[in-house]
Amino acid sequence: MRWSDLRTRIPRLDEAAMVHARNRQQQLTKPPGSLGRLEDVAVHLAGIQATPRPRVQRKVFLVMAGDHGVTAEGVSPYPSEVTAQMVLNFLRGGAAISVLARWQQARLWVVDVGVDADLPEHPGLWIEKVRRGTGNIAREPAMRREEAEAALDVGVRAVERAAAEAGMDVLVLGEMGIGNTTPATALAAVFTGQPVERLVGRGTGLDDAGLARKRAVIERALALHQPDPRDPVAVLAAVGGLEIAALAGAMLAAAARRVPVMLDGFIATAAALVATALAPRVRDYLIPGHRSAEGGHGLMLAHLGLEPLLQLGMRLGEGTGAAVALAVVEAACRLHNEMATFAEAGVSEAEA
Repeated sequence: MRWSDLRTRIPRLDEAAMVHARNRQQQLTKPPGSLGRLEDVAVHLAGIQATPRPRVQRKVFLVMAGDHGVTAEGVSPYPSEVTAQMVLNFLRGGAAISVLARWQQARLWVVDVGVDADLPEHPGLWIEKVRRGTGNIAREPAMRREEAEAALDVGVRAVERAAAEAGMDVLVLGEMGIGNTTPATALAAVFTGQPVERLVGRGTGLDDAGLARKRAVIERALALHQPDPRDPVAVLAAVGGLEIAALAGAMLAAAARRVPVMLDGFIATAAALVATALAPRVRDYLIPGHRSAEGGHGLMLAHLGLEPLLQLGMRLGEGTGAAVALAVVEAACRLHNEMATFAEAGVSEAEA
């Protein structure tokens, strides 16, 4: 199915399931509200999955990978070939997201949307290369409009394939792409209306001079392309990234399937800005895992009206913050489903 077919197929949260879930929370052997946000998470999951007893047993991690021509401007301390090297590290099980996927007993696949290298065949790698990296957004568009649409469709197909192969109760989305905080910042500036200076951060560890250079590159790109937020695909094509587009497409596909999406950090949230611009109802299916240490992430979350579950000073990407927060979501779900009610436990309820 094409991404454009999904925009009108995302259902509303199931209000009846949420009412039933909230009623169950009131009957569990605890003072009302004593589990705090864990109760809200369980009720939210009920609305997403359209059942009073949601579950998060079948966990899927998808990492979208792509390169960025803007690395030629010195916006990252790492060379672009690190993207391919890190994809191989994912496949060997040595990356942070690989460790967390094993811990969570999740299925992990990496999707090559636009890595500027020929990667070897591997059962954990899906090669869906739209092109070998984007153009340098400081001097040319990132990609053609049809390429941006193709990258959105890669994300849709990845969700459909993962669901067919493993089932899917919850989706963690991650990314790998050296230099990708630069297009993510450009996207954030377009969709939030915030100035670049409030959004730009050090990425993988820029010094002060590098940060100033990165800011200037983003501002030059925005001045060159003048992207219009009323046309999100055109914005992606002008200043976005292939893996960012695939993340947005995956969010559309997950929401259409009533699958909650664990939202990671700066890059994933830039993709969420795109996805919600394409289909506002996607927002209901996002569970913000954490607030990144990357400066503008809090502004992006605020624009979306989302409050993260954790704040651990993380800024790695790959989906790692979302994967850690998934443990909180699973705890909320297990408490909701497995705690006894007052009646079941033979415990007297408090009097009003």
